[in-house]
Amino acid sequence: MSEGRRSFWGFGRKRASETETPPDTATEADAAPEAPSAPEVAPEPSPAPQPTPTPADPAPTPPATGEEQARSGGWFTRLRDGLTRSSNRLGDSVSALFTKKKLDASSLQDLEDILIEADLGVDTAMAITDRLAESRFSKGIEAHELQEVLAEEVERVLTPLATPLKPGGATPYVVLVVGVNGTGKTTTIGKIAAKEAASGKKVVLAAGDTFRAAAVEQLKIWGERAGAKVISGLPKADAAGLVYEALDAAEGSDLLLIDTAGRLQNKAELMAELEKIVRVIKRRIPDAPHAVILTLDATTGQNAMSQVDIFRQSVGVTGLVMTKLDGTARGGILVAIGNKHALPIHYIGVGEGIDDLAPFEARDFARAIAGL
Repeated sequence: MSEGRRSFWGFGRKRASETETPPDTATEADAAPEAPSAPEVAPEPSPAPQPTPTPADPAPTPPATGEEQARSGGWFTRLRDGLTRSSNRLGDSVSALFTKKKLDASSLQDLEDILIEADLGVDTAMAITDRLAESRFSKGIEAHELQEVLAEEVERVLTPLATPLKPGGATPYVVLVVGVNGTGKTTTIGKIAAKEAASGKKVVLAAGDTFRAAAVEQLKIWGERAGAKVISGLPKADAAGLVYEALDAAEGSDLLLIDTAGRLQNKAELMAELEKIVRVIKRRIPDAPHAVILTLDATTGQNAMSQVDIFRQSVGVTGLVMTKLDGTARGGILVAIGNKHALPIHYIGVGEGIDDLAPFEARDFARAIAGL
């Protein structure tokens, strides 16, 4: 088995690298950033009365914690439903492989191929097949037994990375949120703002994605819901200048969340803008930003890996949020990212509502992706 396993592992590593593609940084606006102008400061709304909730525009309420939702079954059900694409793909493939076949060298190679194609990564695939080879070689195995092994290995990788975001210490605690457009940056910022404001913190939001009017308006809506001040400027204004003004406005606040662009003329231009924002922040607060969060879209698969590589090199990513686990997701890539980068995972999102973003729980994620 050793010669076949070695050749197959080499093939697995090649397959994983071939599927990675750079993030989409195509042109969204060709105009160069204009000089900073006086920022707009959305008035800080009165905390009462709160808007009347409607199905289309629900007013946020303090969400249940991940633990409380898990106990009730509601959060785990939504997470499991969000990972149906990954778990169904694994389950169907594994069932077909082991229905009438004993565990031998050939089936181990086939299993490793299935796990790599599910975006779990070569390291995780090898760990699972090696573990099975040690304990069950040439024996029969049931699909549910394999699911348990898969869940245990995924949980082992991700448990050390499940780290809640806990703003505190510095005033304000500055969080820079980055990621390509479409990964849910603005929505994630709004949800975090609502959660932190509900816990009694004074929150300020900076609309640093000045190239997208829709992002600015969306952030203002979230600011109204959360009772947070929103700092914005004119369209296409210099983002670093806007952030400078936001730092002034956030004095005395507990938390400053900064939205950023995810697409300019090219990748180099985008990274240069983000690096400039970081330099401006550090001139004002040397140890800031205190957190740099990268949002990842779970539907992008291997492309999420290259996004982590690029953003981490440019702005020093300190933590991750994975969004859009909505049933079409390829959530296995989070395991491969965890193996390679070992970055803290703060939140995971399964939908658009405020209750659909919760602190990351490794065991829940592992069992959901294994179909348990």
